[in-house]
Amino acid sequence: MNEEYLARARTKVDDVRLFINGVSKRAAQLAKGWRRLVPSPPNDERSCLDIALLEVAEGRVVITQGDDNDSSDKE
Repeated sequence: MNEEYLARARTKVDDVRLFINGVSKRAAQLAKGWRRLVPSPPNDERSCLDIALLEVAEGRVVITQGDDNDSSDKE
């Protein structure tokens, strides 16, 4: 895990549980093949978790309390 991305992303969400759940959910979406919201080179070897943290740090993904109601990830 990239410590810089973690530190930057952590400043965006006050609630630790909400932060962990939101980043984990986004990392799972990326692992399923969802499109990245940050630019990346073709041979990018960053983990899905690192990408999720960077997306939050850059404000491209906003974690809010209501995110648990998102049904787009359910099958």
